[in-house]
Amino acid sequence: MIIMEFRKESDRIFATDETGKLLAEVTFPEQEGVAVINHTFVDSSLRGQGVAGQLLRAVAGTLRQDGRKARATCSYAIHWFETHPEEKDLLEP
Repeated sequence: MIIMEFRKESDRIFATDETGKLLAEVTFPEQEGVAVINHTFVDSSLRGQGVAGQLLRAVAGTLRQDGRKARATCSYAIHWFETHPEEKDLLEP
């Protein structure tokens, strides 16, 4: 498994290579007071190496730190929360 170093913005966590090419990204814009996890992307060169899971773990940590709730609309995020029940408290009821 590759350990990625991510950069954070208010509604996005991502990683780029040294040339600035996007390698991995998750977006979670706020809508009506809830972070909507609506997009997860991992470059094909990194797929199957746990990078998407690292992205979601980073989002969960950010949301928990900020005291925010989330709604998962991205298929990967939905699956991730289903397989990580310890993080389901972050989802809006």
